[in-house]
This record gives sequence, C-alpha cells and structure tokens, in this order.
Amino acid sequence: QVQLVESGGGLVQAGGSLKLSCAASGNIVRLNTMGWYRQAPGKQRELVATITRSGTTVYADSVKGRFAISRDNAKTTVYLQMNSLKPEDTAIYYCNCDLLYTTRTYWGQGTQVTVSS
Repeated sequence: QVQLVESGGGLVQAGGSLKLSCAASGNIVRLNTMGWYRQAPGKQRELVATITRSGTTVYADSVKGRFAISRDNAKTTVYLQMNSLKPEDTAIYYCNCDLLYTTRTYWGQGTQVTVSS
C-alpha cells in the first residue's frame, strides 16, 4: 500500500556530511511514524532515528547529536541529515514507515552509505 524510495546515499570521508531522503507514495493519507534503520555487514538491522506524525523524534545513542531526522508531511518525505560521519556509520540505510490503523510496516530498498577514513 506504500512505496518508499530512498536517495542520497554515497561515499563520504570521515567528518563529512550526507543527507538522505525518503519519499513515500501510495496510501500516503495513513502514513504514521517514519524512520531510518541501518544494517552493516555481519550485524543486525538497527534503529537510527524515528519521527512521529507530531514531530517527536527518537535517536539511537550512537548517532545522537550528529544525525537529525526531519519530515515534510506535505510531501510525505522523511530526511536524515548526517553530520560528523564516522567509518562505523557505514551501512545500508533503510527507510521505514507504518500506517494508521494497522500494524504493517513498509521498507524502502535501502541506500548504501560508505564513510572512508
């Protein structure tokens, strides 16, 4: 019912910045919480940040103070501004959302972020 398309991933040197975008389409009137998750090789997927419909945010301790999640409700787009990037931030970053009135979640295809030292 919802399609998520990420963009903005790439290669950046340590200390640099990158901004990811995720655009939702489909059943957008029921979009609820949106967020970003990441998965590095050999590790489980982990939460990076989430943002609710009202703008409340949650961050993983590892990115707090460096990353900022924001949301454009009118355009049904969520962003992840990543600053002071570290090599350990290297991962595939996935956009996620859930819908009002359901427990179903949706995932984007992922975008690779590589931070070189």
